[in-house]
Amino acid sequence: MMRISISAVAALTLLSATVAVGQDNATGKRTFSSGYRFVEMTGEELFGNVCQGCHMPDATGASGAGTYPALASNKNLESASYPIFLVINGRRGMPGFGDMMTDGQVAAVVNYLRTHFGNTYQDAVTAKDVQDARPNK
Repeated sequence: MMRISISAVAALTLLSATVAVGQDNATGKRTFSSGYRFVEMTGEELFGNVCQGCHMPDATGASGAGTYPALASNKNLESASYPIFLVINGRRGMPGFGDMMTDGQVAAVVNYLRTHFGNTYQDAVTAKDVQDARPNK
C-alpha cells in the first residue's frame, strides 16, 4: 500500500493553489478566483487560470486520465459560435463555464484562443454575441 506523507499532501495542495493563481500584467498583482465566479478579465488570464490545466500552457492538448483536445491551430475555432457554445455549455468531459463567466469574459477567452497558438481568426467575438448564444437569454 502506498503511503503519502502529510508534507507531500501539503506540497500538492500548495501546487494546486498556485496553478489557479494568475497575474494581472497591468498592475502586477496576483489574482485568485474564489467562489463560483472567475475574477480574471483578460483572455490570457482566463486561459491561464481556467483552460491550460487541461489543454496545456501551449494549447497542444493532452491525454492520460482523459483526452483534452488541442486548441493550437484548431480549425474548429474558425466559426466563432463553436467555441462560444463550448465555453458556455461544455461538452463531454469539459464542464460548461457559462454560469461562472460573464459575457465579456467568455468573449475575451474565445478571442484569445482564436488569435493565439497558431490561430489567426481576426473576427472578434463581442459580449453581445455571447449573450445571444446563451440558452434562455
